[in-house]
Formats: sequence, C-alpha cells, structure tokens
Amino acid sequence: MAGVSAGSKTGISYDARGLAEPDAEAPGTAEIDGGRARIDATDLTTRQINLELRRLIYGEGIADVTVVNPGSKHSLAVGILKRCQITFEGSPGWFACGLIDGPEVRIDGRVGWSCAENMMSGSIVVERSAGSLTGAALRGGDLVVKGDVGARTGIDQKGGTIIVTGSVGINTGFMMQRGRQIICGNAGNGLGDSMYDGTLYVAGRVASLGIDCVPGEWTDADAEVVERKFRIYGLGPPPEFQKFVCGKQLHNYDSLEPSERKLVI
Repeated sequence: MAGVSAGSKTGISYDARGLAEPDAEAPGTAEIDGGRARIDATDLTTRQINLELRRLIYGEGIADVTVVNPGSKHSLAVGILKRCQITFEGSPGWFACGLIDGPEVRIDGRVGWSCAENMMSGSIVVERSAGSLTGAALRGGDLVVKGDVGARTGIDQKGGTIIVTGSVGINTGFMMQRGRQIICGNAGNGLGDSMYDGTLYVAGRVASLGIDCVPGEWTDADAEVVERKFRIYGLGPPPEFQKFVCGKQLHNYDSLEPSERKLVI
C-alpha cells in the first residue's frame, strides 16, 4: 500500500490507516566490542531498536546487548527466542519483553504495562516499579520486580514465577492457571479471583480474596521454593508469607450438565 509523506521533519511515511511505517532495515549503529554490543536508542524508533537487537543477536551472534536511553518506547525486545543477555539502562514503555523465550533481561529503571506478557522462559529483573498487567499470561521463567506493581498482575498466568518486592494492585492472579506469585508487600482487592490453580504467597495485608481463592497449608516445599528464588536473585532472607490457593468450587470444576458430561473423554 503506497505511503503518504508525513512531512520533512520526521521523514516517516504512513500507510492508508495512518500507521507509521519507518524503514524496515536495522540502522547498524550499535557499538560492538567482542561479544558485547551497545545500542543508543535516543534517535531510534521502536522498530529500528528491535531490528538492531535482532541483527546483533541473530545475525552477529552477540550474546550480551545493552540498550541505553530507551526513552519509554513501547514494545521493545519482543519475541526474542534465543538465550542471551539484554540490559536496558533506562525505562522501556508498555509491552516490553513480551513473547520472549530464553533471554535474561535486566531493566535498570521502571517499566510500563504488560511487561513479560506471554514470556516462555528466561528471566526479567526490573529494578524499580512496573505497571498493570505485568506478567499477563506468563508461561515460564522468572519475572522479578523490585518495587510496586499495578493491577491484574499475572492475569491468566500459566506457569513460571512472579516475584514482587513491593505491593500489587487489584485482581492480582485473576484466572491464574499455573505457576506462582511471591508478593512481599500488600495485595489489593480480589486476590486470586476465579483462579484455576497455582499458588499465591503474600507477606503483607490482603485487602480481600477473590472468588474461589482460599488460604492454603504451608509446606516444606513452599519454604524451599521461596528461599531458593530469594537466593538466586539476591533478595535477602524472605519474610513470613501467607499462602493462597484455589478452592476449586467454581461451576467448571464439578458441576457439568449431563449433556456436557457426555463430551468428556
């Protein structure tokens, strides 16, 4: 679809839907030093940053990339499916590091909504706070936020571990299916609402439990996994936690209609 000039100031063209379509080539501006590289993102668009990351990681085989001055741009480092180290010196925006499978990421700043959405494996450590929907549909790996997190943390979580050293907002763990969340601060209303499975650990005050979220019995296995995760990420001795699990009393567990039962194999 032919683009229409956006003006001489930006040099960016737009398609008929008004969406920006910058040059689909990696800018090649990274500084490479052996097995490490540094990208200054100050004057780069989101697409250029991601293309440069892919060029370095896949094309050049660089295993350690630092992005400086990310400028809160959205959707950075999405869909990286290779083991490597990525460091952000500064704060990315929304949807950072979604759909990754393997990278170890450190964010030396805060991050916007939906960080690590659908992450498969690897680790992400955020040195400050994070927005709502952090770890949405997380499937594996570890996500550590050294600060507070917004609402609906780990919504529809399917695996992995989320650790928050601060407090979380409302509806944390909503429709959680597997995995665990370790929350060192307080939790807002509706903790674990409509969860199917998984485990929630909270050290602070819980404003209210959601539907079918109930207290669980603490075991030696719980102590082992919490202590191990704290040790891995240098978080010091863990506080005393309350454990919450699914009560498994919702309709979809044991109240199938006769016509539905016939479809169960």
